[in-house]
Amino acid sequence: MASKEATVYIVDCGSTMGERSNGRPHTNLDWALEYVWDKITTTVATGRKTALAGVVGLRTDETRNILESEKDYAHITVHQEIGQIQMPQVRKLRQELVVSSTEAGDAISALVIAIQMIVETCKKLQYIRRIVLVTDARGSMQAEADDLGNIVNKLKGDNIELLVLGVDFDDADYGFKEEGKSEVKAGNEAMLKQLCDDCNGTFGTLMQAVDELGIPRVKSTRPVAGYKGYLTLGNVEEYDSGLAIDIERYPKIMEAKPPSASKFVTRSDMAVGEATQSTTTLDGDDTVQSTNDGLAAVKTARTYQVGDESAAGGKRDVSLDELAKGYEYGRTAVHMSESDQNVTMYETKAGLDIIGFVDKNHYERYLDMSRSSLIVSQRTNDKASMALSSLIHSLYELESYAIARLVAKENKEPRILLLAPNIEPDFESLYDVELPFAEDLRGYKFPPLDRVVTVSGKVLRTHRNLPSDDLQTAMDDYVDRMDLSTFGKDDDGEPSEYMPIDETYSPMLHRINQVIKHRAIYPETPPPPPYETLTRYSRPPSNLLQTAQPALERVIAAADVKKVPPKARGKRYGRNKDTPKPLSDLDVGALLAQQRQSQTRTIDPRNAIPEFKQLLANATDLEQTHDACRQLGAIVRDWVRHSVGEAGYGRAVEGMRVMREEMVEMEEAGAWNGFLRGFKADLLGGELGGERREMWFRVRANRLGLIGRKEGGGSEVEEEEARAFMSFS
Repeated sequence: MASKEATVYIVDCGSTMGERSNGRPHTNLDWALEYVWDKITTTVATGRKTALAGVVGLRTDETRNILESEKDYAHITVHQEIGQIQMPQVRKLRQELVVSSTEAGDAISALVIAIQMIVETCKKLQYIRRIVLVTDARGSMQAEADDLGNIVNKLKGDNIELLVLGVDFDDADYGFKEEGKSEVKAGNEAMLKQLCDDCNGTFGTLMQAVDELGIPRVKSTRPVAGYKGYLTLGNVEEYDSGLAIDIERYPKIMEAKPPSASKFVTRSDMAVGEATQSTTTLDGDDTVQSTNDGLAAVKTARTYQVGDESAAGGKRDVSLDELAKGYEYGRTAVHMSESDQNVTMYETKAGLDIIGFVDKNHYERYLDMSRSSLIVSQRTNDKASMALSSLIHSLYELESYAIARLVAKENKEPRILLLAPNIEPDFESLYDVELPFAEDLRGYKFPPLDRVVTVSGKVLRTHRNLPSDDLQTAMDDYVDRMDLSTFGKDDDGEPSEYMPIDETYSPMLHRINQVIKHRAIYPETPPPPPYETLTRYSRPPSNLLQTAQPALERVIAAADVKKVPPKARGKRYGRNKDTPKPLSDLDVGALLAQQRQSQTRTIDPRNAIPEFKQLLANATDLEQTHDACRQLGAIVRDWVRHSVGEAGYGRAVEGMRVMREEMVEMEEAGAWNGFLRGFKADLLGGELGGERREMWFRVRANRLGLIGRKEGGGSEVEEEEARAFMSFS
């Protein structure tokens, strides 16, 4: 079960927080809120009801707190009581946490309010209690030494962790010191630092906290045992010599997956501008939470149909109860009734049985099939711990692995595991990984890399497909110079690994989380660029490339690498293409086009696409190309206009696809774009035989939109314009 926690964020909103210090492009408050929003959105993303948070505004224009009647607690506003924060509260806080017009407000008094909020909420229950104060320390603090002593005692007595982050606070460890600091700020800063030292809190500069936001936080989870039972060696039911050890199996590593997307639809039961927090229950067990955005989750319905000539449409709906399971055997479905399902079940008993041992040096690592798990002895069972330790040390001393058969639950499919010993100074365990069955193995034969075997069986050591000694030496040197294992530097400046595994994060996972957090707070602004930590290892370090450049040049010289000329784009009028010459010396294309050249060059609708391509192949100027497009465009319009239902839409889509591809290749995007604009206007205007909107669905589905600038073809159309053009407007 996840631990309970309660956090109160005290945010300084005084007028001095509206300044832009040290050349920053945004105000001090916006800069401070980067940290606050990151922490709050991280809590929201967990969805845990036991992760509570509250927000208190310091130096606000208004006063709203439980001690507002006292003068010392003026200009302190409780924006959010301690509770579960969700998106409606986040949007409300964003509107309220703005720069005020006052400098009055005591940070120590705000700290007292936060302590009182935590005490009333948590009482004597088991909670992780935390207070985060973000301020520039430029307001007045009237606290006396006795007041600070009482606050320190209260923080320690209630186990409340205090974190103070200051705007441009001095931090020798981080290497920052503000020049020209006022006496008021210097005194307040010293007071807050002393307060943190007395209550074992944390005091730091906001600059370090914001900079560390780019370092992803690895989520630690409590493991859940996948198997609890006996690890047996031998038949313990029939022989006394069998060995049975009480063990527990936990996952050693787990794949971290990004949050999945959900489909929502605008609620039809709400008026324009109406938005409420409600819960809608659908048929079945699904419950849909409707937020103040007026959205509701999409309901999925599944129906089953069978062929029935007497029913309307030739199909009849049937219920799930009327269906029976069938197993595919070749191209035939073999029926299996529920009463016979037990025949297909392989009956097993839960257990982990050692079936053999294998030498460590004879095991191939490519046989690993799954993530690793951890096997330890049963908790508080000294006998099991001693027995498992004996087995682990035996495997370690003999340099062997154990092969075991695992059935996690009764009637579950059996799996074969490899058990490897793990011995640490204060911890011993078995690592296991799944092994393949015979059906899981695929054997492929590849030719050797160091020799060439001819058809006659002759072995060649020198061949054009084999590297020479000079190339092999140059490549070895290049690989050695690109070594990352000693390219990094540790804290003492000594060579170390450049990419330690605990500093290498999944870019996809953390980038998605970053964008979701930003969009939750700022839905109207584009996402920020990825953190440098996520992109650091997507490219080799520049210093390493410079060091390896001489070795790379030697590889290029030894391999005789030549630059391949770029593929020519487009067609040139009047140029004869080098087409393969037939064995009969008969130019079929010329014979087919000979009759067409003697007549008026028009495209026959019955053979439109081939003749369109012939016209383009024999075009000698730009006008002939545009004329071919106009002819095919008119034919496409006729196909749509005279189509019975959707019968002619397929031919029209194919004709449009061919025209678009040819215009991209010939870099004449204008011909296609001009046709498509006119075609859409006629189609949606009802001039092609009435209601033909389904044809535009076909155009969108086949991505036959305008040719954009990025796609080439000499187009001047921007990508935004091309996307907007595909709408039905």
